Amino acid sequence: MRDVAPEPYRAAQILRWIYARRAASFAEMTSLPKAMREALAGRFVIGVPKTVARTPVPDGTEKFLFELADGARLEAVYIVESRKTPSWTDPETPGASRITICLSSQAGCAVDCAFCVTGRMGAGRNLTAGEIVGQYLAIASAKAFGPHQANVVFMGMGEPLLNVSQVMRALDLLEQEVSPRRTTVSTAGIVPGIETLAGRPRRPNLAVSLSGADDATRTRLMPINRTYPLAALFAALKRWPLERGRKITFEYVLIEGVNDTPADALKLAALVRPLPAKVNLIPLNESKEWLPGLKRPSEDTVNAFAKTVAGGGASVTVRWSKGLQADAACGQLKGREEPRTARSR
Repeated sequence: MRDVAPEPYRAAQILRWIYARRAASFAEMTSLPKAMREALAGRFVIGVPKTVARTPVPDGTEKFLFELADGARLEAVYIVESRKTPSWTDPETPGASRITICLSSQAGCAVDCAFCVTGRMGAGRNLTAGEIVGQYLAIASAKAFGPHQANVVFMGMGEPLLNVSQVMRALDLLEQEVSPRRTTVSTAGIVPGIETLAGRPRRPNLAVSLSGADDATRTRLMPINRTYPLAALFAALKRWPLERGRKITFEYVLIEGVNDTPADALKLAALVRPLPAKVNLIPLNESKEWLPGLKRPSEDTVNAFAKTVAGGGASVTVRWSKGLQADAACGQLKGREEPRTARSR
């Protein structure tokens, strides 16, 4: 690009147009000379993905289906919350509306968690940093919010830490828009990726999908536990450098008759209690088509489980998923509109 826009300050101008002003083409960058805009357009593209479908629901959530240049499809989610989520260890308090953008890091997922629709579909390719950030920019333009007005979570399609190099580059690019303290990377427990992420000078928040407090249960639900069992995972988490006031988040999907007993709750509390941590309990988002045989526990069971975890000394919150009517809730992203058969486990 230097031979087209040789002055160093032009790069800053271009970045401001893309991020602050949401420009989708070089022609919109009117502070650049016309000849430069034409030269840039002749050699480069601004890689915002094509929006194939938008699915809004009454709770404020909107699911976006994107198509990339090679035809790969993926989903990302716009989430708006008007109140702080109630916690069993913190009283409910009013709060301002909060925007969160849930981004995908892969077009598919090879980790094959039993409770995740994306995993039932099988592996897809890694996304580039530009394809990851492009999702954010496309949603920001569509929903008309500006810089520093949203949180970002890497909880969409794919395992972020199996694409750690591109996720790291995406984090660098997103820092112009979103503080690392308002960015969360969620992992199924890829230990080498956790260690790589720990080396960043400005780290995002870390969330770990747990869903089992012993190796047998976790391996049944998350086969990645065979490669990175709980002992190895928690050894890496104990080395994770946490700034004051920050915690590691553990996500625990509650499934009826699998991991929802009082004994499971006590094991979970004992496992996470030694760390500065909080637990998000996520009642299973059911899918008869993709997750046959798995059911969400009753509300009474969920509440009893939460009380037991809190009584065991761990901070815990129940996350009743938003976006269920659009198949946009936790674990439901498919990246396609047409039906497809789930692979066998």
